[in-house]
Amino acid sequence: MTFRQVTKKIIQAIALAMVFPSAFLSWFGRVLPVYTFFAHLYALGPGLPGGYLRSAYYRLTLQESSMNTTIGPGTIFVHPSASIGKGVSVGCYCVIGRVLVGQWTQIASHVEIPSGRKQHDRDEAGMMVGSYDEQLTIGAYCWIGASAVVLANVGDNSTIGAGAVVVKDIPPGSTAVGNPARVIRTAGAQVV
Repeated sequence: MTFRQVTKKIIQAIALAMVFPSAFLSWFGRVLPVYTFFAHLYALGPGLPGGYLRSAYYRLTLQESSMNTTIGPGTIFVHPSASIGKGVSVGCYCVIGRVLVGQWTQIASHVEIPSGRKQHDRDEAGMMVGSYDEQLTIGAYCWIGASAVVLANVGDNSTIGAGAVVVKDIPPGSTAVGNPARVIRTAGAQVV
């Protein structure tokens, strides 16, 4: 290991030790109000120290997460059932629900990935009742452009353009743009 790698491991260990009490208080993500409080608190952390603390907190509380992630300030994973693969990079001010994010995927700033297309149901009087809790999958090696809204699954090696609104599943190796997002290219072939 190089000096830089050793230094990074030491900083990650310190960050894990610092966030352990808050992760423990949330019972490692099982007590949702406490989990949410600390997720919002760590989202405020600026710069490199804030990034290490966010990665450490989510490592201890999410369904799965690596310390080798980059999570920008203002970003929050709203439910601990989310999963983040190794090497994932998430920009600033993203809101991410129940989603499985594959390794080495990059998510730009201001992206919203709620837990699917159906958020709430309505009764006969039109009043909101309950909520749907779907779990989405964003494949490995994807790029999600700035301010995109992803409401459906995205296959591996796909690109979602900035500002796109994804309402239907995107096949692997595709490029999708627009509102609603439509596939304009799949695995090297251009779609007309």
